[in-house]
Amino acid sequence: MYVSRRGLCQTLPFIISALAGDSLAQETNNQPIPSFALPFDQMTAHTNGGNTARPILNGITHSGTHLEVHETVLAPGAMPHPPHHHVHEELFLLSKGTIEVTIAGKSTTLGPGSAAFVHSGEEHGVHNTGQEPAQYFVVAIGTET
Repeated sequence: MYVSRRGLCQTLPFIISALAGDSLAQETNNQPIPSFALPFDQMTAHTNGGNTARPILNGITHSGTHLEVHETVLAPGAMPHPPHHHVHEELFLLSKGTIEVTIAGKSTTLGPGSAAFVHSGEEHGVHNTGQEPAQYFVVAIGTET
């Protein structure tokens, strides 16, 4: 069965719902993340101006790897924060809107169904360059610092 990136991103909220739980937004004393299911509309949303963030999970996998997942909705013209870098790696999955992702000085415009991966230590930033809110999911893998 073939699934396009666009199809994956359109179903990602449902997939994430199957993985999500508000209580899992915090690490659980280095215990592996337990299985859970929680509908997307029941996740806690945090707003900052026209932007919204939903922590989905943050903890340790059974193999001891740190895993953090969150959803962001950026208002047109907004950035979640200035460009930065960190030790962990990040996978961005865009489900709605248009964003410009800059990685190590190279900018790329992405639309629904697109993905971006940022390696450890690379400076990166995200900017909503579209006329509508942009929704994306971040999967962060590895050390938090």
